[in-house]
Amino acid sequence: MAREATTLVIEDLSAFARSLGRALKARAPASTEAPGHVELLNLIAAAAGYRNVQALKAAPPVARPAQAAPPPLSDNARRTLMQFDAEGRLLRWPTKFTVQRMAMWVLWTRFEAKRPYTEREVNAVLRAANAFGDHVTLRRELVNHRLLTRKSDCSEYCKLAARPDEEVRALLTAWRARQAAGAA
Repeated sequence: MAREATTLVIEDLSAFARSLGRALKARAPASTEAPGHVELLNLIAAAAGYRNVQALKAAPPVARPAQAAPPPLSDNARRTLMQFDAEGRLLRWPTKFTVQRMAMWVLWTRFEAKRPYTEREVNAVLRAANAFGDHVTLRRELVNHRLLTRKSDCSEYCKLAARPDEEVRALLTAWRARQAAGAA
């Protein structure tokens, strides 16, 4: 059987998951076995609003929504972006507090969530992330800005789950785009 691509655009992933979950629960009392390949395809198609997988395949392709243009950078975000070189390293410690705060968010992205780090590992990440040689200040400021947490004896650090504001998200998007352009 030849493989063919089928486009499935899910506008509301949460509603899709609820619908698929209800369909799986509804069939559970009838069978103790996992659904077969075709039955699972039909359940997925039904959860997406189609009668079955054949109706999904017959449907005209849905145009993907155009990617929204990245939000414009504020003056502070632009100043922060200028503090980083082409490799994404912080060139100098910013003097302005708002630029410092935004730079900490960029460094925060270099850490994995839910992973404990030793002080030595944090230092290694921060040494690679700056060009001015002061990883100690960066480590302390990440903790002060509540982006990293540490045990009182400094034996373990963890990235905190934090949500950046719109200005910082715009900065992170621009920083990532610049990193991708530099890698290409």
